[in-house]
Amino acid sequence: MATARLGIRLDEEIKAKAEKASALLGIKSLTEYIVRLIDEDATQVIEEHETTVVKDNVFDEFVAACDKAKAPNSALLEAARFTDESGIK
Repeated sequence: MATARLGIRLDEEIKAKAEKASALLGIKSLTEYIVRLIDEDATQVIEEHETTVVKDNVFDEFVAACDKAKAPNSALLEAARFTDESGIK
């Protein structure tokens, strides 16, 4: 059950369009429609900013370079320690 509240003011034209879209989708209320849009968009934005996608050949080259690498140097070890301590994923 939702417990957080969000108050917004809309232009009448935007509200009317949103109500029409909500009705066309069979969504019970404007609030439900807006919550759905926020959730979908927020999920997409977060994924775009927290995901890195590389082409297969770039990934293959990276893996090959890792396989050839010797023991990590102090700078790499420090960078790994920093990311762990910072909570970077």
